[in-house]
Amino acid sequence: MTPEEARQYLDPKTLVKLQRLDLVARLVVEGFVTGLHRSPYHGFSVEFAEHREYVPGDDIKHIDWKVYGRSDRYYIKQYEEETNLEATIVLDVSESMLYASDEVSKLDYACFVAASLAHMIINQQDSVGMGMFSDEILQFVPPSSHPSHLKNILNSLANKESRKKTDLGRVFETMAERIRKKGLVIIISDLFGDVEATIRGLRHFRHRRHEVVLFHVLDRSELEFPFDSITRFEGLEETGKLLVNPRSLKRAYLEEFNGFIRDIRRACRKSRIDYVMMNTTTPLDVALTSYLATRSERKLA
Repeated sequence: MTPEEARQYLDPKTLVKLQRLDLVARLVVEGFVTGLHRSPYHGFSVEFAEHREYVPGDDIKHIDWKVYGRSDRYYIKQYEEETNLEATIVLDVSESMLYASDEVSKLDYACFVAASLAHMIINQQDSVGMGMFSDEILQFVPPSSHPSHLKNILNSLANKESRKKTDLGRVFETMAERIRKKGLVIIISDLFGDVEATIRGLRHFRHRRHEVVLFHVLDRSELEFPFDSITRFEGLEETGKLLVNPRSLKRAYLEEFNGFIRDIRRACRKSRIDYVMMNTTTPLDVALTSYLATRSERKLA
């Protein structure tokens, strides 16, 4: 299958119809690697190696201008792939993640992201593990770099179980303590819960010296509140139900929801956590290409 043919499968509505997560992961990874084109693609494992003297034809964006300021000579920064990265994917499987205003739930989308990143990390010969949580850690697959380990990750995703409640702050603190080796923590969640407790939990990962990437998965209807007619709203993690005219709620809802996103984003910026918004209508390769290309450029800056 050519990359062009594979891209037809990268729409979330199509992906959700595929039964094999290993196929989904391969298609998505092929798609976003192709989408990066000539961008410097190193996935998650990029590390500075050494300087070398500039020669005509080198890309000037890799010139170390600080060294030039000290020596009045041009030197290029060279990078190499780090081979001992240990990554842990932390996946929210609480019931709010089951929400879907279309065919693709937040949990479906999150599983595609998790499978794709696990596929990529193992292919770059690094270790990846995974923990699933709601109000507690439900499953934990220890990190490994063995090629067959991807099947363990995918089997866990295929056999996941959701629970109603979530306790982000407590779970994040517990997970941060459980991951002993300093590494990369990839969190995939809608982050529905107490905001202050969530932020404390995120900071605990940083306190333990982990690098953190937060993929904030949200449904289009949560972001836009497109409801016009009388609608019954029912909490997935609560028992409350409300029958209202949504037009009277839209402005207040969007102010509150955008404030929630703004608080999380600001806290991530202060703690040097990568924050990535993911709308479940966005093709997976587009979402991942955008982030990984930005990450690569930042690492190479």
